[in-house]
Amino acid sequence: MNTDRHFIERMHWDQVARRISEGAVAILPIGAAAKQHGLHLPLNTDRIQAEWLAGRIAEKIDALIWPTLTYGHYPAFVEYAGSSSLSIATFEALVREIAGQILSGGCRKLLVLNTGISTLAPVDRALARLDGARIRHLWIHEGPRYPRVARQVAEQSHGSHADEMETSLMLAMAPQLVDMTRAEASPVLEQETPGPLTPLDPNSPNYSRSGSYGDPTQATLAKGEALLAAMLDDLHEQAATFIAQGEQQPVAMQSVPR
Repeated sequence: MNTDRHFIERMHWDQVARRISEGAVAILPIGAAAKQHGLHLPLNTDRIQAEWLAGRIAEKIDALIWPTLTYGHYPAFVEYAGSSSLSIATFEALVREIAGQILSGGCRKLLVLNTGISTLAPVDRALARLDGARIRHLWIHEGPRYPRVARQVAEQSHGSHADEMETSLMLAMAPQLVDMTRAEASPVLEQETPGPLTPLDPNSPNYSRSGSYGDPTQATLAKGEALLAAMLDDLHEQAATFIAQGEQQPVAMQSVPR
């Protein structure tokens, strides 16, 4: 993967300007760098996924990747050391201003690649105030293929964080960062209860000593490869469809909202 052609932080400004003038699409990855992911995955797991996926999409469409937005709204994990969370208002304003600046800089279209769950609705609201014809919010679990494969391979009874699915994906993306000897399942649930996870209160329905929500011990490389292939196919299809829309229309400059 020729990352020097895609990640703008590794380029010179005149190279970026030339690529923009040639019509390059922009990608803004959103993925936490300070968010607990159990005892077996690093805090920057979301960032690793966001940049890995952005790199693969950029290769397909020859896009420019902006620096990853690594702080976001992640209230479910603040009781775990090192985990950070912005308020919804701050996060929405940040996304809106960054996305607006990318568009006002001349990029014809912008793909916002989001690896979070609690960030999905705030990002949707932030982007709604910009030119919807030029922005697409990509959810990494969206599409017909990934959910189908996830249902086929899942063995855990519940999960959504540092679980069987996410750990399998990381085994396929960055196996050297996964310590399966420390993988620990969260307690069996009688029923799912909304609210933040906690490592402190064993009586809470959301108690998880490790920080996982689900059973990462069921993760395998084979599952990860199947999940990742489906995810990439979904993302590539979404990106290609969006980029093809309105290709014959002139691009108007987008000012940053005040």
